[in-house]
Amino acid sequence: MSTNEPQVCFTKEMQKDYTILIPNMAPLHFELLRALFNAYGYHVELLRSDGQAVIDAGLKYVHNDTCYPALLAIGQLMHALESGAYDLEHTAVMITQTGGGCRASNYIHLLRKALKKAGLTHVPVISLNMSGLEKESAFKLTLPLLKEAVALLSYADMLMILGNQVRPYEVNPGETDQLIGQWIQQLSARIVPRRPTKFEQLRQTLSQISTAFAAIPVQRTQKVRVGVVGEVYAKFSPLANNHLEEFLRSQDCEVMLPGLMGFLIFKVDNRLEDIKLYGGSRAKATLVRFLIKYLTNIESVFLDSIRVTRQFSVPASYMQIKEMVRGIIGYGSKMGEGWFLTGEMLELIAHGYENIVCCQPFGCLPNHIVGKGMIRKIKAKSPIANIVPIDYDPGATRVNQENRIKLMLAVARERLEAAYPAPTAEV
Repeated sequence: MSTNEPQVCFTKEMQKDYTILIPNMAPLHFELLRALFNAYGYHVELLRSDGQAVIDAGLKYVHNDTCYPALLAIGQLMHALESGAYDLEHTAVMITQTGGGCRASNYIHLLRKALKKAGLTHVPVISLNMSGLEKESAFKLTLPLLKEAVALLSYADMLMILGNQVRPYEVNPGETDQLIGQWIQQLSARIVPRRPTKFEQLRQTLSQISTAFAAIPVQRTQKVRVGVVGEVYAKFSPLANNHLEEFLRSQDCEVMLPGLMGFLIFKVDNRLEDIKLYGGSRAKATLVRFLIKYLTNIESVFLDSIRVTRQFSVPASYMQIKEMVRGIIGYGSKMGEGWFLTGEMLELIAHGYENIVCCQPFGCLPNHIVGKGMIRKIKAKSPIANIVPIDYDPGATRVNQENRIKLMLAVARERLEAAYPAPTAEV
């Protein structure tokens, strides 16, 4: 798709006085990435706009048949540019570009088309990718920056996963969110450009986070436990899933979102699967194996840090999840979230989160296949599975989505009451 306009590149000179806007997906993770980019000398702002105004901006500039995540991400950027809050002569926008088979590879072209329609072709567009695309941009993902980004993502996973396990049971309401805020500030302040976190530092910090959450006073009670899976944007973004986590908490549930690290390892592992299926250079295979080993080593430190307190449910490793899907779905099924989405559902069930909301952008064919399409096979393997697929798009009403989730929760509560009946009063 071409805009027939010369592309405006982000230059070294722009780094000094340009504000870079980035759409929000995973609030904790992206907040730490924002801090990372700022520590490296950029001026990055994470957009937090929400609601119908963002959707309307997306519908104005993106065809409504385009996948919902693209519509929302571009809508959030266009809404910000038209808000009057920014000097448009000194503002750039950033968006991810996967380079894979998903329509996410076209987001950047859709964004440039939207900018042209709005008369803003002078606004530079930065492609955040690791596929060698858009090489002319002065925004560079250097090795030290990437290593620190991986460490920060593991911290964010820890804050999210442990926070979700503590928050429903905290004795002092708000203490979990306060602790998360404190750690976000501390971790942001610790970033030193070109000096990425070493493994021993990573281990120490993850252990400190785990210990801090373990120290929060809790009162354990029986609650419905709900896992959330799906297309990565719809799964994490409150804007995309109509604040699903908040809704589930309002229904007195414990919520579990699998972290981003497993998904990151999955995307790297896919490169190796491509070589196995279609062939490729030995050098590339060696590099991919090195990256997988590096990431799984970090994952191992992460899991050990949760395990040491003996108070929390410890997620399965990536390789354990990969083994879970063997014989159920092929490893060549890797468009969108691929077999990994199926694996996350199986992993959640194995850890007591058999009630699952599967978030799907309407019309996202790959995720309908590996999500909704795999429910029958998952139930054949695990009859206790209680899964509801929810479509998200501009035309889907929040009331309808929440009513369908409530039906799933009604079944979950019946099972919980049968397993843990209330004590009868003595006569």
